[in-house]
Amino acid sequence: MSVLGLPTSLYLWAREQSDVHDSKTRWKLGFITVGQENSTPIDLYYEDHGAGPAVVLSHGWPLSSAAWEKQASALLTAGYRVIAYDRRGFGKSSQPSTGYDYDTFADDLHHLVTMLELTSFAMAGHSMGGGEVAGYIQKYGTSALRKAMFISPVPPFLEKTVDNPTGVAASVFTDIQNSIRADRPAHLTTFLSDFFNVDVELGKRVSTEVVQAHWNIACGASPTGTLECVNAWLTDFRAVCASIDIPSVIIHGDADRILPIDATAKPLAALIPHAQLVVIKDGSHGIPWTHADEVNGAMLAFLA
Repeated sequence: MSVLGLPTSLYLWAREQSDVHDSKTRWKLGFITVGQENSTPIDLYYEDHGAGPAVVLSHGWPLSSAAWEKQASALLTAGYRVIAYDRRGFGKSSQPSTGYDYDTFADDLHHLVTMLELTSFAMAGHSMGGGEVAGYIQKYGTSALRKAMFISPVPPFLEKTVDNPTGVAASVFTDIQNSIRADRPAHLTTFLSDFFNVDVELGKRVSTEVVQAHWNIACGASPTGTLECVNAWLTDFRAVCASIDIPSVIIHGDADRILPIDATAKPLAALIPHAQLVVIKDGSHGIPWTHADEVNGAMLAFLA
């Protein structure tokens, strides 16, 4: 047997050494320990490739860092250091029963940033990952950040309230959670159909195999994390977004069925001082795949 391409015995030995030596030991395996639940550590999986200015990528729900495939390639080719990690509960990271809120996600990210000694880095968040960008800034400020990229983002505030009339009714989120509880795999099938606008884009910008690959990743995520993250989507980021003091860009598709542009990107662009808004024509929620060339072009132009 092997784990992460290493013989099991070597993997276990290396993990044991990471507990008794300095924390950098565990970097070699692409894991960083950010907490503990009962007898097991809570580890985040990450990949760190390339050289140059660092760009940290935070993926959307309910996927993993693998969803950045097309962006990672473009960034590496352009001469950037690319760091992509799996949120707790998703991808190859641990699947604890707690911590699925943006305050904890910000702490997890801060552990990674601190251990990698990142300074003057840029960060991109897709969908729920956009909340991680805002949550990190809210808790840790922008002293280490140089630029922020929000792609099909959750911020600034999703829930429809008296002072947020363009938001989404709370009952929608309750229905999502009920659907996940009833049949999570089936819910993910429906979700990904809307994620990629399959009825329009299948055979054009997305294949059956791509949808299936994303479903496989999503279905392998923590059932608890998949459910609990829905509550995190209702976090109000309006105050912190209005205070963001670094260059920022919002990239969003005008055909996004998951996070409609009028409820997310447009109010976010109005809140962040001097933010750029790039609208991808006919773009789905999954524009990092369906409209990768446009997204990559906007990211590279912004970073340059």
